[in-house]
Amino acid sequence: MRANEYLTVWGRHEASFVEKKSEFIGQIAHAESEEEAKAFIAEISAKHADATHNVYCYILRDNNTIRFNDDGEPSGTAGKPALEVLLREGVTDVVLVVTRYFGGILLGAGGLVRAYAKGAKVALDAAGIYRMEESLEIGFLAEYSDWARLEPALRATGAEITDVSYGAAVEGKLFCSPEEAEKLQSVLRDVSSGRAVYMELGSVLRPVKYERGEKEK
Repeated sequence: MRANEYLTVWGRHEASFVEKKSEFIGQIAHAESEEEAKAFIAEISAKHADATHNVYCYILRDNNTIRFNDDGEPSGTAGKPALEVLLREGVTDVVLVVTRYFGGILLGAGGLVRAYAKGAKVALDAAGIYRMEESLEIGFLAEYSDWARLEPALRATGAEITDVSYGAAVEGKLFCSPEEAEKLQSVLRDVSSGRAVYMELGSVLRPVKYERGEKEK
């Protein structure tokens, strides 16, 4: 990965399981600030205000922030094991809450550690891991007479076409890796015989589904 790229989750996800009659619900979300993380924790805690525990942890790039809380479970048996799952997977800008509804059977310290780690793991599995990948944002302007040939040619490069509007001309945005920009510019120029307008708007980080073992860029 490039220096500014990182692994995270995207959106909000949850998964649950039952362990010795206690229900555990893992809830995970992308967050880029401590305010966002705390808001998510407050929302989940309010939603599950009747739960026995709402254990949480989060990891943020902002100030290299790492926090966890056991919410009444014995020290070291809940928030930290959940956090360690996230750390092991190398994700950041992530907030997690594992809710527990006590079922009447004590799990013991070891059982709690395993259960809260599992709560983190099932939530992370439900979310999937994404790489925040550097993409070049490109604006384009094309004549209608060229668009029928330009659109399939642009898609064939692997570039993502978004925000297309049809006014006096066809206008929109393209996203591609920085390495593909020159190729994309050539396609716009060659297919339109130089009539299409190409405008580099800057670099952005965008989520791309990540699979372990894939070739790093």
